This record gives sequence, structure tokens and C-alpha cells, in this order.
Amino acid sequence: MKKKNLYLQQVISGLLFVAVLVMLGWLSVRYDAHWDWTAGKRNTLTEASQKQLQSMKSPLKFIAFSYPGADERAAIDFFVDRYKRVKSDIEVQYIDPSSAPQKVREYNIASAGEVVLEYQGRRENLHGLSEQAITTALQRLSYTGDNWIVFLEGHGERDTNSAGPEAISQFAQVLKDKGLKIQGLNLVKTPQIPDNTSVLVIASPRSALLDGEIKIIQQYVDKGGNLLWLADPDNDPGLKSVSDSLGITWQNGYAIFPEYEALGTGHPGIYAALGYPPSPITDGLQQVTLFPLVRSLVAKKDAGWTAAPLLVTTETAWLETGALDGGPVQMEPEKGDIPGPLNIGMMLTRARPAVAPPPAPAAPDAPPPPKPQQRVVAIGDADFISNAYLGQLGNQQLGLNTIQWLAARDGQMNVDIPKAPDVDLFLPDWAIALLAGGFVIVLPLLLLGIGIGRWFARRRK
Repeated sequence: MKKKNLYLQQVISGLLFVAVLVMLGWLSVRYDAHWDWTAGKRNTLTEASQKQLQSMKSPLKFIAFSYPGADERAAIDFFVDRYKRVKSDIEVQYIDPSSAPQKVREYNIASAGEVVLEYQGRRENLHGLSEQAITTALQRLSYTGDNWIVFLEGHGERDTNSAGPEAISQFAQVLKDKGLKIQGLNLVKTPQIPDNTSVLVIASPRSALLDGEIKIIQQYVDKGGNLLWLADPDNDPGLKSVSDSLGITWQNGYAIFPEYEALGTGHPGIYAALGYPPSPITDGLQQVTLFPLVRSLVAKKDAGWTAAPLLVTTETAWLETGALDGGPVQMEPEKGDIPGPLNIGMMLTRARPAVAPPPAPAAPDAPPPPKPQQRVVAIGDADFISNAYLGQLGNQQLGLNTIQWLAARDGQMNVDIPKAPDVDLFLPDWAIALLAGGFVIVLPLLLLGIGIGRWFARRRK
């Protein structure tokens, strides 16, 4: 009887063991779990890429032109799997270049291993697999608008083509990489702002605009055009009729920040924004931004706009209305200096003025359609997006977020892939010398000594 019970227990244990194995196998197919224990989370998409994928509702396809059996196929599968964990409707298709030459021509493939992203009938060719390259391409694919970011030219504004430190050509390239279309506009040569202008950028003109040009800009704003206005303290903002219609007043002078020594900015006129008022532009922006030589502005009440601060200094700052001659400066209200906190960036919104007949009334139960919003951003500095400062801390992200918000691309904001923090190894000189000596001298001598020792040991035997 005991033997039968023992045998029965063994059979039941074996069946339970097999059942557990079958259950584990079923769970491994049914569910997929991953843990990324790398220091920099290299095998996990950043929050920016996940946000971009979540905003894309249609299926996404990776088309890889790779020879059968090539090692790169496994690498492509491994890389794309990270995107599939976030977006389930991603398809990977492999095409053999040798058997489909017509496809190679159709997709403009330059070499084997090239990958094409396809979304809603649009394509982007990738010449290398990296999260930065893929997410940037996804941003371009997800933008279907035909509107332009227009930069005013002809009055000494920041140049979008020059490579100089004061130019903004690098910022213009960043906008292009995000799928935005860039165009310069000289109102003397072309006395009208194109109808497909999404955002007009006035980047600190150094000379006054003609009355006719000011009138054209005024009409653009009156009709509901979005505007980014950057005004350095060294240049007269001008465009008084435009500022009056916006309900803002530019304050002449230089913002001074007495805590510059503690922050290490090197100059009392360089503003380091350590925090931001709540706004859709700075929401999620956790990096410091730098503004060299910045002016302030104030918004008038009851001007027909909803004004909100974008960049606000601390109470210890003030607006220096005198000259910055390199000597020490101090707050002197009797000479016109303005105490902080100062607004150096403002956001203005209002319902877009009606320029067409109102649409037909909807059904009684239908919710009212959202009213188009006119958006304006005014910042008292243009240096922060210049070639010299764009790469500093969060300057690029702030500038990009500002343009995205003005262009009503709210879903594309704060989608930027940060650089990996651990791609470079920096060692002091003594550590480099120690490594070099160890590999060049110590290790060869050690191996030589081991060989000689074994030779003598064998000789003695």
C-alpha cells in the first residue's frame, strides 16, 4: 500500500511538474517582460521617444533592405523590438536587394542594410539605426502640415544661413530635422507675408523697419498670425504699433543678476533660468537655460490678450537702465533702475480673429468645435538660440518647444533625445600613465616571467 501511495505521489508530482513547465511556456508566449539594468537604460526607449510613438495612431512599418542570413537582420530585430514594446502595430519587412532591384530604385536605397520608415504613405530613409535618428524621422513623418516658419530678413536680424556665432543657422537646422519648413522673408523684395506662414519670427532687427513693412506685420497679427518676437537689449525693438496691439511694453536696459558668482555664469548680465512658471512650453523642461544680456517686458491689462509669464527672474534681479561698462553695478532706483522680479519672456494668446464666414451650425447635441487660438511669444533676448549658445544646457529644447507651441504642434513638444551620459571615459593623466605602463611594460614582463618560470620547472624535471 505504501509503495502504491509513493508511486501515486511520484506520478502526481511528475504531472504537476509538466503542468508547471507547460504553464511557464504558455506565459512566456502570452506575455513579454523585460528589465533594463544598464546604467544609462540603453535598452529602453527614452520618454521622448515613447511620447512620439504614442502620438502616432496609424501603423508603422520598418522596411529593411538586407540579404538573407545577414547578421544585420538580428541587430535590426533587436533594435525594433524596443519600439514594439511601446507601439504594438509596428511591422518589420525584409527585402532582398538582389532579388528586388525595382524596389531598390523605388525606395532610393544606396546600400544594403538601409532601413526605410513608412507611415501613412510617407517614407524616411535611415542610413543608421539609432534612437535619435529614428525618433527624429518619426517626427518628420507625423507632421503633415504644409505651413512654414518664416524668418524676417533685411534689417540685421539673426541669420539662418550664416555659420557665425551670432547667427541662428544651427537652430534653423534643428527645426528642419523636426520636419518644419524654413523660409526667409525680406518684405522689401516680397511685400507680403505668405498665407501658409505658421509662425513669423522677428529675431532682433538691428535697423528700423520701413513704415510699409511695419504695416504688413501689423496686418499679419491683426488677422491672427502667430509670432515669435526676440528683442536684444542692444537693439531698439521698434514696431511700436505691433507692441501696442499686443499689449506689451519693452523695457530698455539690461537685466542684472547678483547671484551670478554663485551660479558660475561669469557675468552679472547672463541670466540662468533655474525654474519656470507653469506653461505648456516649459512643462517637462528640467534643464537650465542661459540668456546672455537680456531685457524685460511687461504686459498691459485689458489689451484683448491673455498674457502669461514664460521666463521670470528672482526678486534679487533688477533692470539696469545705465550702461554696462565693465565696472561694478548696483541697484539705483533713483536713476530709473527697475527692481525684480522681471518678466523676460511672455506668452500671449487670444481667440483667432474671424477672417471667414462662420461655419454652419452643428447638431444640437454636438459639442462646440474648439476655437482656433492665436499665439505670440516675446522674449528679451535672441542670443539663447544663436550658434554660440544653442548647445548650452536646455537652450535648444526651449527654443524648439517655443516654435512647436506657436505652430500648434503641441504633441511634438519636449520630444528630444538627450545625449547618452556614459559614452565617453575621462581619466586623469596618472590613470592613463598607469594603464599604459601596465599593458605596455608590466603585463608583457609578467607573461615573459611566467614562460621562463615554466621552462625552468620543466628543465628540472
